[in-house]
Amino acid sequence: MKRVMVVGTSCAGKTTLARGIAQVIEAPHVELDALHWGPAWAERPRDEFRLDVERRVQAESWVVDGNYHAVRDLVVARATDAVWLNYSFGLVFRRAVARTWRRVRTGEELFGGNRETFALGFLRHDSIPWWVVRTHRRRNREYRQFFDTGPGSRLRLVELTNQDEADRFLQELRAAARLNNVGKPS
Repeated sequence: MKRVMVVGTSCAGKTTLARGIAQVIEAPHVELDALHWGPAWAERPRDEFRLDVERRVQAESWVVDGNYHAVRDLVVARATDAVWLNYSFGLVFRRAVARTWRRVRTGEELFGGNRETFALGFLRHDSIPWWVVRTHRRRNREYRQFFDTGPGSRLRLVELTNQDEADRFLQELRAAARLNNVGKPS
């Protein structure tokens, strides 16, 4: 794995897994949410966002996580591998509610200095739990086509359907990295 895109519905665990992969393959981790959102939940202008992502994917290796259609062409054009967290609706919805509740309760700072509030997290139509409800099925259909017959079909794909598979995948990646480093000068 050299240049990896990690995708999946919101709250599947893309960022956590991407960080783990990046650490193992010793590559920069690029979180698209952090590049996309500015202060006060303002979306960065599309051309600035694309330029920033384009610069980062020119690197020799990286792990990018996120689902932004506005930059997908840039990421897939340079990617060598893809990891798709194709988790069930029930799992990601439970995670969305739990994560949002935790962030509201703790006041955790997110990208651009933003914080989730109860109103932002649960009462608005564009809140993360509602976003999962509205997009989960569509996103799964889109990614199935993207990887089966679309631009993603040229990538080496790892499709994970639950957290146990993701944990095993990362353990196996770590084990392979250790084996590859045996006997190399430090």
